[in-house]
Amino acid sequence: MTSQSGPLAGVKVVELAGLGPAPFCAMLLADLGADVVRVDRPNAPAGQDLLNRGKRSVQVDLKHEQGPQAVLGLAEKAEVLLEGLRPGVTERLGVGPEDCWKANPALVYGRMTGWGQEGPLASTAGHDIGYISLTGMLHAIGRKDGPPQVPANLVGDFGGGAMYLAVGVLAALLEARTSGEGQVVDAAIVDGTTHLGAMLFGFLGAGGWSTDRGTNLLDTGAPYYDVYETSDGRYVSVGALEPQFYAELIDKLGIADRVSDRDDAAEWPKLREVLAATFKQRTRDEWAEIFAESDACVAPVLSMTEAEDHPHMAARRTLVRRDGTLQPAPAPRFSRTPNPDPGEIAAPGAHTEQVLRDWGLAQEYLDSGAMRAAQ
Repeated sequence: MTSQSGPLAGVKVVELAGLGPAPFCAMLLADLGADVVRVDRPNAPAGQDLLNRGKRSVQVDLKHEQGPQAVLGLAEKAEVLLEGLRPGVTERLGVGPEDCWKANPALVYGRMTGWGQEGPLASTAGHDIGYISLTGMLHAIGRKDGPPQVPANLVGDFGGGAMYLAVGVLAALLEARTSGEGQVVDAAIVDGTTHLGAMLFGFLGAGGWSTDRGTNLLDTGAPYYDVYETSDGRYVSVGALEPQFYAELIDKLGIADRVSDRDDAAEWPKLREVLAATFKQRTRDEWAEIFAESDACVAPVLSMTEAEDHPHMAARRTLVRRDGTLQPAPAPRFSRTPNPDPGEIAAPGAHTEQVLRDWGLAQEYLDSGAMRAAQ
């Protein structure tokens, strides 16, 4: 059996294998203690995908005459099913919501897509960059007079997608435990990413945000909320928004006699020049030492590999290693029901027989060839 620690201990989740945000959501639930069983295709390649950590894997041939029934058998025992396929695919495979509810009326059926289950683009292909393009969020990220800057696939796939699927599934799970009825959670990356922008839309409506990129308080428009190059070609970030934090920044930099009113946007170009020239006088790590434990909101810009060794990150064990692989620790943290340690990466089919036994499923699925154990 999987670990029984974490606030979701005892919750059974079925994940239909896919890519990106749906597997991340399933990993998050596993990090919180859920028993996540990933349904892989026959002969699915093994790999070191961290999104498969802490799960168990079974292999099901959905083209086999008993393949869909095997998935429905898992769904009958579960509280949640997650899938990230195009709209209509699971219905065609015989494992759509209505099929599952015949076996388990209380099942929460979580669906992860870019465009959503309906709308003109619902059936078309896409990727994170296209989804966030339509939301206005990609347009908002970048410098003045420059192009939009692509934030990897963090804002769309994982922020606007996987995290909203997780919240939706957990909310529906709470409701299902009261009503005894499941429902579909339609998590679309375009919806979640737009929702992430609620504060910016609020600023926009109040006249406090311009659609001219790189001219606003939080998009590198303000020189005291930006990144600056240091003498060794590295960078520090500055986020001295509040007046008292800004005053400490100026004091530690020793530039009080060279800057004027920070609230006068007309003075921002001059202030930026002074800040840039000053930060170029020392290395990143020298500035990090100067501003250590300061309220000036200055931080070294670290690479992913450097982050592991930062004293604060190390003290909290925010990054951990398992089998030599650097990875984020489960988050958030709980005082009474602590998260399990990061689980091993599930190889396709490695737990088929174990899951059949633990979940009380019929051996006939394995005997028929509909389910397969790893060779």
